[in-house]
Amino acid sequence: MGDFAGKVAIVTAAAGAGIGQAVARNFAREGAHVVVSDAHARRPYQVAEEITREYGIKAIGIQCDVRNREQVAAMVKAAVQKWGKIDILVNNAGIDRPVPVWEMDDETWDLVIDVNLKGTFNCCRAVLPVMIRQRQGKIVNLSSVVAWMGGKDEGAAYVTAKAGIQGFTRAVAHQAGKYNINVNAVAPGLIYNPFLGKVRPAEYFEEVKKQIVLDRMGTPQDVADAVLFLCSEKAGYITGACLCVSGGWYMY
Repeated sequence: MGDFAGKVAIVTAAAGAGIGQAVARNFAREGAHVVVSDAHARRPYQVAEEITREYGIKAIGIQCDVRNREQVAAMVKAAVQKWGKIDILVNNAGIDRPVPVWEMDDETWDLVIDVNLKGTFNCCRAVLPVMIRQRQGKIVNLSSVVAWMGGKDEGAAYVTAKAGIQGFTRAVAHQAGKYNINVNAVAPGLIYNPFLGKVRPAEYFEEVKKQIVLDRMGTPQDVADAVLFLCSEKAGYITGACLCVSGGWYMY
C-alpha cells in the first residue's frame, strides 16, 4: 500500500499461530517496524527475530501481560525509546473459557474480561498520550462476530468483553478524533489456525462452515488484511467503525 514504510506498530499477542502474528507480518511486509508483544516468555523474541530476518525491517520482541499496567507502560516506553514514536496499535490479545454462566467462577470471569477488555483499555491508555503528542495515530481493537451473534459455543465473559470492545472503540474514537487519531475495531468470525484445531473437534468446524455464506473458514491473513486497510491512509476517513470479517457468518 505504500503507507507503512518507517511506521512503528505495536501488535499484542503477536507471537502465536493466529491473527496477531499475521498482522505483525503484514506490517513488516509493508515496511513498518513492529513490536511483537506477547505474554509468552520466549516466543515474542523468536518471532521478532524471524520477522527482522525475513522482511529486512526491525522488529523487537517484548514479553507483556496486557492485564498488567506496568508491563504495558514498559512496552510503550521501549517502543518510544527505540523509534521515538508509535504510529499503530493493534489490540489483539484475547482469551476464552467457554463454560456455562451457572458453572463460571469469579476467577474465570475476571481472567477473560481482564485480558480482552481491560487489556485493550490498558494499551490504549498507554499509547494515546504518544499519539496525541504526534497529532496522528491508528488504533485497531479486535472484537468478534459473537458480539452480535451471542456465541453459543463461547463463554459469556468472552461475548461480553468483545461487545464491550465495540463500545469502547466508539468512545475512544470520539475522544481522540480531534487529534487525528483513527480508532476502529475488527470483528472476525471463525478464523482457523493450527492451535484452534487442537482444542475444537472436527465436527465443530464442519457445522460452522455450513453457516458461512462464503462456504469456507477464515484465515488469519483475512483478518490481517482488514487491519492493514484500517491502518492505511485509504481508511483515513473511517473511525468508530467495526469491520466484520466473517465470510457472512454474522448473518446466520
